[in-house]
Amino acid sequence: MGINFIKSVSGAVAVAALLVSGAASAKDFRLGLITPPSHIWSKAAEDFGADLAKATDGAHTLQVFPSQQLGNEAEMMQQLQTGALDMAFLTVAEVSNRVPDFGAFYAPFLADDIGHAGRILQSDLAASMLSDLPAKAGVVGVAYGMAGLRQIVAKGEVASAADLKGKKLRITPFAPILDFYNALGAAPTPMPLPAVYDALANGQVDAIDMDAELIWKLKYFEQAETVIVSNHMMFPMVGLVSARVWKDLSEEDRATISELMKARLDEVVTTFVKMDPEWLQQVEDTGTPYTEVGAEFFGDVPAQWDAIWSEKSSVLGEMRAAAAAAK
Repeated sequence: MGINFIKSVSGAVAVAALLVSGAASAKDFRLGLITPPSHIWSKAAEDFGADLAKATDGAHTLQVFPSQQLGNEAEMMQQLQTGALDMAFLTVAEVSNRVPDFGAFYAPFLADDIGHAGRILQSDLAASMLSDLPAKAGVVGVAYGMAGLRQIVAKGEVASAADLKGKKLRITPFAPILDFYNALGAAPTPMPLPAVYDALANGQVDAIDMDAELIWKLKYFEQAETVIVSNHMMFPMVGLVSARVWKDLSEEDRATISELMKARLDEVVTTFVKMDPEWLQQVEDTGTPYTEVGAEFFGDVPAQWDAIWSEKSSVLGEMRAAAAAAK
């Protein structure tokens, strides 16, 4: 009877230990991003969280913090590096501030259209670049998403690129985009998304660099006399996990997170490929002055950008070749 009692107690201790171990490994992850709750990136993050909770029977959950609630992208990157933030969906431009090779994704007219942009993000080169992130940026890159190609919305008539010279033009505050508009002779003005509509309305800026989704959904076209559809630059996003958080995850959890996050980011790319032309058509249908232009509109600016970034990114030539192969 003593032996049975000991076995019973031992069994109870073992079960308790398993329960404690399971509770310790369970985690309520936090994911930050800059886009508003209605944005496709934010919705993908919420869906990823639901997928993760379901796949782990609630052991892992996810809180999503949109609209820069946890800070701007630079601040969220710092939080990822220290482990204070678990995950984020960040623009590749922010990553390029830490790993300049990623600036090659912003090469002017790298992509012919939105479908071509999606294929570039699926290239072997794009995948291989993610492997550099743990050592160089303290984050694990899971997969790419994107927003649409970049367009320009301007107050007043813009008949040529010369009409943008000296104009205050809102940009996302990253070097590849800054260099493009500096070469153009505009006055690039960094500004967070929540401030853009009012800034355009009250004349704080004369023009904005923006994707079709937000031009349409946030009604930026209402404050403009010209929409220039140039498709001049890709705007990729990447799903990241803190390398400090990653190292403490089991192989099973790593595989689950990678699979589920990649699936949702693949959907983001698919959605933009489908919807980008439709959003632009809806903008045109409003009767807002609407001009389609090509690389020639910008003169030698694309060549100037390449000259600058061939010194900053060691993979720019490879990126151009990968884009050509993806046509």
